[in-house]
Amino acid sequence: MDAQDLDAAAAIFIEARPRLFGIAYRMLSSASEAEDLMQEVWLRWQTTDRSVVHNPGGFLTTTATRLAINSLQSARVRRETYIGPWLPEPVDTGADPYLGAERGEALEFAALLLMEKLTPNERAAYVLREAFDYPYGQIAEILDTTEPAVRQLVSRARKRVAGERRVPASAEAQRELLTAFVAAARAGDMAALERLFAADVRSVSDGNGAYQVSRHAVVGPLRVINFLTAIAPWFWDDIEVEFASLNGGAAVVLRRGGPVYGVLAITAGPDGIDQLLWMVNPDKLTAL
Repeated sequence: MDAQDLDAAAAIFIEARPRLFGIAYRMLSSASEAEDLMQEVWLRWQTTDRSVVHNPGGFLTTTATRLAINSLQSARVRRETYIGPWLPEPVDTGADPYLGAERGEALEFAALLLMEKLTPNERAAYVLREAFDYPYGQIAEILDTTEPAVRQLVSRARKRVAGERRVPASAEAQRELLTAFVAAARAGDMAALERLFAADVRSVSDGNGAYQVSRHAVVGPLRVINFLTAIAPWFWDDIEVEFASLNGGAAVVLRRGGPVYGVLAITAGPDGIDQLLWMVNPDKLTAL
């Protein structure tokens, strides 16, 4: 391989990389795993006989998707040993506008959590169709199956995601709720907190066994308020709060003494906040 050939290969890969990363992240819910997968795609592209590749973009998309399916299968095995709840790894869509430029419903935390219940092939078909609007025929080629089979995969995935997903609050309402929640939690205002919560609110903390991180979801307004009251004396005193756009929505980056300690995001509907998502596993915060 001469330098000119390698430069041409690199230019093709660099142009396709934002889309490939978007597919991989939505498949794996992990920016770090998606970055590792990009390295593998690049290595495979380098060692491929590119003279016989008539559609480089299609080749790279197929490679990334199939690697993501394999990675997702092994990731699920690894998560069996994860301590406590598992949440997606946040990505800063304020710093990477392209990632959030596609259809956002396959990027938000609520969607990523629901997609965890899909099979790897269902998830791949759903991501390619819903987030990137690939034709059914092209998805069939990527997944090495038939177009009718892809239509079934997408249909099943849509039903499973839509069947469990609530009507989300608007982006402006979510930000207002998050702002009000942070103010009430820091002030220990239990009455204000209760007004913000839906009747079945859940607080979910992802710390993979970290010290002082709940290993079980806390469910119900009273229990969540009691939980927040219990952690308030030590949690908020030295926390700096920074609002950010993560996964296409409003979130809060929590800093303790400078470094990022965690991320707080919410999901909300017409009845108020239905989920508090605390991501405090340091391994998931390196991208921030």
